[in-house]
Amino acid sequence: MPSLNALRCFEAAARLEHFGRAAEELHLTHGAISRAVRAIEEELGIALFERRSRRVFLTDAGRELAQAVHEGMERMRSTCSRLRESAANEQKLTLSCEPTLLMRWLLPRWPAFHRKLAKSHPRAHIHLVAGGGPFSFSDGIDLAIRRDDFTWGDAVHADALFAEKTGPVCRSELVKRWFTPKQELRAGTPLLHTRTRPDAWRTWSRITGTALPEQPRQHQYEHFYFSLQAAIAGLGVAIGTQELVREDLRNGVLAAPLGFVEDGSRYCLLARSPAAAGSVHELLLKWLLSVSEKA
Repeated sequence: MPSLNALRCFEAAARLEHFGRAAEELHLTHGAISRAVRAIEEELGIALFERRSRRVFLTDAGRELAQAVHEGMERMRSTCSRLRESAANEQKLTLSCEPTLLMRWLLPRWPAFHRKLAKSHPRAHIHLVAGGGPFSFSDGIDLAIRRDDFTWGDAVHADALFAEKTGPVCRSELVKRWFTPKQELRAGTPLLHTRTRPDAWRTWSRITGTALPEQPRQHQYEHFYFSLQAAIAGLGVAIGTQELVREDLRNGVLAAPLGFVEDGSRYCLLARSPAAAGSVHELLLKWLLSVSEKA
């Protein structure tokens, strides 16, 4: 079979019906095109062009081979383009993360991962989007970090990151106002609730066996993040999660007088399949696990 380079020269000459223009297109000399065509003719034992008055015309055999080579070249170009696009897409991932976790836990740590990603996968990019609860990979999401408070089915691969630990948190200077010396919630303490985690206080009360104080009125916020911000603002006591308020505790802004207990849920990294060796997915998973262990 003729070499691919010779067939490439023939395809251009046949398509343009001109050796000179084929040479210009391929950045070769006229002689290189002529030699390639002659080599194919000698190997096949048949003339592919008629040469008349400095012009060339395809023979019937030439037209047959030209069509076959053209179709083959187009298929190779199409396949290479598809594979190149596929490889590029593998380097562009969309990571969906629960909003409060994204804002208070992931984003503050993201620059460290971004440096690691740039070093090992310089062409890769991970697009972060906020989202909670059920989702579909068909919506353009490649990976997702979710708390396992809903069923995601057997078609989803899950890697556990860390267990959820919850407890009452409030502004540090207000601990004595809302907690007794025996570390009990005082009657009338404003408990901050959230629509996205409506059972947070009841779950904590059930796990710890702690009775909740009577409340003159309900303090409810639209999102979990808002209830934590309300606690920081001194508006009451919220159920916080250890990972999401760790920096506020360390800085002395918030206090957790009763500590934290596992509520039976955990955060997981969800994907269509297990992380492939050397992939961006694997790099992200290992980093998330290392960050969780250091916390």
